[in-house]
Amino acid sequence: MLRSLQVRNYVLIDSLDIEFPAGLVIITGQTGAGKSILLGAISLLMGAKADSSVIGENGDTCVVEGEFDCPGDALLKNIFEEADLDWDGGRILVRRVVSRSGRSRSFVGDEPVSKDVLQDIAGRLIDIHSQHENLILNDASFRLGVLDAFAGNGTLREECAATWKSLSAAKKELEELSSKLERLQGEQDFNSAALRQLQDASLKEGELEELEAEQKALANAEEIRENLMQASQLYDGDAEGQLPVSSALKDAQRLVYKAGNYLPGANELGDRLESVRTELRDIFSDLESFVSDTDPSGGRLEAVEERLSLLYGLITKHHVRTVEELIAIRDSLAGEAGDLSFLEDEVLRLEKEVKELGLKLGRLSDELHAAREKSADEFAAKITESLHSLSLEQAVFGVELLPVNQGPSGCDGVEFTFSATGSNPQDVRKVSSGGEMSRIMLSIKDMMARFTAMPTLIFDEIDSGISGSVADNVGSMICRMGEDMQVLTITHLPQVAAKGEAHLLVSKEITSGGKAVTTIRKIEGSERVMELARMLSGASVTKEAMANAESLLQSSQTRKRHA
Repeated sequence: MLRSLQVRNYVLIDSLDIEFPAGLVIITGQTGAGKSILLGAISLLMGAKADSSVIGENGDTCVVEGEFDCPGDALLKNIFEEADLDWDGGRILVRRVVSRSGRSRSFVGDEPVSKDVLQDIAGRLIDIHSQHENLILNDASFRLGVLDAFAGNGTLREECAATWKSLSAAKKELEELSSKLERLQGEQDFNSAALRQLQDASLKEGELEELEAEQKALANAEEIRENLMQASQLYDGDAEGQLPVSSALKDAQRLVYKAGNYLPGANELGDRLESVRTELRDIFSDLESFVSDTDPSGGRLEAVEERLSLLYGLITKHHVRTVEELIAIRDSLAGEAGDLSFLEDEVLRLEKEVKELGLKLGRLSDELHAAREKSADEFAAKITESLHSLSLEQAVFGVELLPVNQGPSGCDGVEFTFSATGSNPQDVRKVSSGGEMSRIMLSIKDMMARFTAMPTLIFDEIDSGISGSVADNVGSMICRMGEDMQVLTITHLPQVAAKGEAHLLVSKEITSGGKAVTTIRKIEGSERVMELARMLSGASVTKEAMANAESLLQSSQTRKRHA
């Protein structure tokens, strides 16, 4: 319930601090006094759209704060837990701040919250029922929820919703896992082929560089052979008229040794010439080997280029630069080449789970349908009885179950039918007048107050257009609702205003500076009699109106004590 409300700098409200008792609270005031302003301030707490136009003259922000007490609301507690907010035993402080820029901030306790979270919480705290709120009958979930509340289907419906949620999650997981398995199976085929190709290539580290060097040599073999052979000819003296280097060195060695017979140390030089001859002989022997190795005949060049083409192709295919990287990819693919039996088993498990949850959801939907079907006529009869008490003596209200696609609430849709004359009932949204619709909604809310843990209910002049005994019956119905919950009723009818346990008066005052200010305060005793008299007679309050007001108030309080 709403414990208190604090408003600062909201439109014509400079500062307001008011406490609200339990039960039925009446709110009255002359037209234009600011009752709609008060309702607007409360709407801010519910997440209504706000802009800078709501800010008064006394600052750059307006602030609305409400304190609520909802210790036993399990659904509201779940919302707090999901939003990671402090539950504090159900004591809830909601604050909304609007700045001149039009930006608004919302807080629950001291924690900032999003507009969506605020609206989720506020939906469990306050229910505003206005003359225009009858459009809620267009909401299929509202109609179904009303019938389920009457039928006591809360636990069954929660189980159905939980099963639907589990089924939806299992279906989603199955779809994702099946797609993953299909993708991995395709990748596995591709990877297996890639692995076989890399394994068949018999890759070796450093091979690419060696082959590239060999290919370069083989591609230039003729020029290399010619150069090497010319060098060899210089040593062996094959060229015409050219003295062989080997012979020249041998003659030089002989002459040096001859000089050594007379010159100490010359023999050592001869030995060194022998070493040079030996080294040159080895060098030119190696030259002959190079000449043989660079022979382009025998298909070696073709084999090298074919091997390079294979390696270059693999490098391009796998988007790498070296054979070493290809070897790493080969080893990685070899390590990943496991079977997919685990995923296949998971898919089978999920398929079984989806089937079982589908069967369970079907069973719960059937149970819900049976319970709704059993309660529909009784619910319709009670609403019809309530409408009769609101001077719709011939009215008939009906409930029809319609099949819909399976969802979290089962497989039923609900339509409400109505006839003011008792014949040929049709869709209530098509055949009801505004006054009839208002009384239908009042009867439904009365029923909900008895069978559901409703939040604080605010009636915003739903009694417009009615009077006399109908007004008295409306007041009695609202008063009865106040026995089960907190009800705030903004009304122009004295018959309704006399029913409340507490009476708040909204008034507009003009300050000495000529500024209009809206205030609200609790009235009792003679002040309450005076307000009822004003509502009975208008601006000019007569003695007869005062007496009538006293009688009306005493009569209402007496009936309430004997109820």
